[in-house]
Amino acid sequence: MANRGPSYGLSREVQEKIEQKYDPELESRLVNWIIVQCGEQIEHPPPGRQHFQTWLMDGTLLCKLINSLHPKGNEPITKISESKMAFKQMEQISQFLKAAEIYGVRTTDIFQTVDLWEGKDMAAVQRTLMALGSLAVTKDDGCYKGDPSWFHRKAQQNRRGFSEEQLRQGQNVIGLQMGSNKGASQSGMTGYGMPRQII
Repeated sequence: MANRGPSYGLSREVQEKIEQKYDPELESRLVNWIIVQCGEQIEHPPPGRQHFQTWLMDGTLLCKLINSLHPKGNEPITKISESKMAFKQMEQISQFLKAAEIYGVRTTDIFQTVDLWEGKDMAAVQRTLMALGSLAVTKDDGCYKGDPSWFHRKAQQNRRGFSEEQLRQGQNVIGLQMGSNKGASQSGMTGYGMPRQII
């Protein structure tokens, strides 16, 4: 972790706003899900943003989490290192992020490695894990473990098909957005350039 002094002024205000987005309630739900999903004897971290960051910082839990969302033998991360070296741990976090994107998490929902490693934006880490959980519940492929009510299901597309005949009929209908021509006539209209006759 980089040794940085305290931030002041605008930097401090920005950091405080980022920290306000962190949700302690969501943290406990995510911790419970990760423990249930990984299915191992994982120690429950003490509550708090710093403890949550330390718990996930080496990347091993994140890699186990993404692997548990795939069928046996089809895991995206084949080798999970227990190394204490910083670059190995950061490499594992980025492997998790790539695997999460391939799994279907949108790029806009994915945090950056420094957000977790340096604790810059733990709310972004929560957002990524929420998006991953929602996607896992939505896929409903049997790999998700835990309470389905922990995450909301994503909306599924509902494609509609129309026959050629239905499409042709639709071209003959004048939509109400176009207005109506009922009662319209040209009576009383004068040609352009002629003065209005007042009688």
